[in-house]
Amino acid sequence: MVKLVSQEITELLLAWNEGDKTALERLMPLVYDELRRLAHRYMAGERPGHTLQTTALVNETYLRLIDSSRVRWQNRAHFFAVSAQLMRRILVDFARMRQKLKRGGDAVQISLGDVAVIVREPGADLVALDEALRTLAVFDERMSKIVELRFFGGLSVEETAEVLQVSSVTVMRDWGLAKVWLHRELEKK
Repeated sequence: MVKLVSQEITELLLAWNEGDKTALERLMPLVYDELRRLAHRYMAGERPGHTLQTTALVNETYLRLIDSSRVRWQNRAHFFAVSAQLMRRILVDFARMRQKLKRGGDAVQISLGDVAVIVREPGADLVALDEALRTLAVFDERMSKIVELRFFGGLSVEETAEVLQVSSVTVMRDWGLAKVWLHRELEKK
């Protein structure tokens, strides 16, 4: 059943690539729950009373996906990788806006769940993590992408390997190195 849904998602993405406007309407019910799961994962550690809600994050992601006509969708894993990247950007933009509004005050602090493998403190600063990932991308773009796909996107090793067109062994090796590098970078801050 999961394989069939995954295949249907891929077919609808390819149809959307070809300009079939109804493909998006048929796609969204199939991916909505997974997008909510991704958004919930991001939002789970937000401080109480946070003004951005899971549904709003999904809706903003959806709007940006609709505007992403330049993306040539490959498959389900690619769709969720792009969605995760959009969610990360939305939250980082939101955090930066809050910082600016507070005139240099605290960035929005979020718990990144299982980020304990990357940083020791729960409630790691998303802006600091984003900056560290940008720095990592300068040195090794693939490692940065692996962190984004695995950590933010929740993709499996196999799905990450598929999106990046590398082996699972390469993903595991780079994932391990990236965690160590990020841990060291974030301890400096």
